[in-house]
Amino acid sequence: MSSLRQDVSHSPGPTVGSRAPAPEAPATPVAEGFLSVVVPAKNEAASLPQLVAEIAAALRPLRDARGAGRPLGGFEILIVDDGSTDETPAVLRRLGRDYPELRPITLATNVGQSAATAAGFRAARGDWVATLDADLQNDPADLAVLWEALPGHDGALGWRVTRRDVWSKRMISRWANRIRNAVLDQSIRDTGCSVRIFSRAMALRLPMFHGSHRFLGPLLLREGCRLIQLPVSHRPRPFGNSHYNLWNRSLRVVADLFGVAWLMRRPVRYQVVPTATEVPSSPHATTPTRPLVGQEA
Repeated sequence: MSSLRQDVSHSPGPTVGSRAPAPEAPATPVAEGFLSVVVPAKNEAASLPQLVAEIAAALRPLRDARGAGRPLGGFEILIVDDGSTDETPAVLRRLGRDYPELRPITLATNVGQSAATAAGFRAARGDWVATLDADLQNDPADLAVLWEALPGHDGALGWRVTRRDVWSKRMISRWANRIRNAVLDQSIRDTGCSVRIFSRAMALRLPMFHGSHRFLGPLLLREGCRLIQLPVSHRPRPFGNSHYNLWNRSLRVVADLFGVAWLMRRPVRYQVVPTATEVPSSPHATTPTRPLVGQEA
């Protein structure tokens, strides 16, 4: 587990990213501590039955207070169908009969993982959002671990202790994390790990762009979040093939990295002084603390 220290290169106070959407109220009121699990999926029909079953198995005991951990007010599973051409729509319809927590979101065309993730954030009803990949390499059981570690933090990030990928992917990821941390002056162990939980209010503040799903940790730090990093599992991909290659996973990331570095150094900061009749709103939405960088506990 990694705890966090202050990053003195940033000053306290709320930030507004370039073209960042304002926080939205959930579409339907839900209980406090409600978690929306956002999973972008493109042509992952074979993985979805096991994925949805594992998410439900991990979170239902917390919701129903059967476990010893921190209880959930409720949860939903948002599978964002990113223009799939396989049996994904039919599979989601069948799963919906057995899993009332499932809320499929169908995009008109394929828009990419970052845009599909943003669509999930905006559709989410919870005050917390989680992210996972749809290919079963992430273990949904780790969401319970991150959830229990959240008190005192604005978000929890997973880092894959043992990667179950080919050596070339492991090597690229290792060097990408080193370069990313050097350029951004941070200590995030595994920026590419999709196992994360953070507040929805913060999710809606993030500047989203193609490729932003690889930088959610740094962008959360930019917004002043207190983050904790925890080790999570990683599994071999059981079905299909990866949608990424050297071009779209490595070379394009270099240009994105310099764009994120620019964003990190040019936030717009402001502090609203409440009037005597106003009630202070949630600190997650309006008064984030100083940005933090990972440090060994």
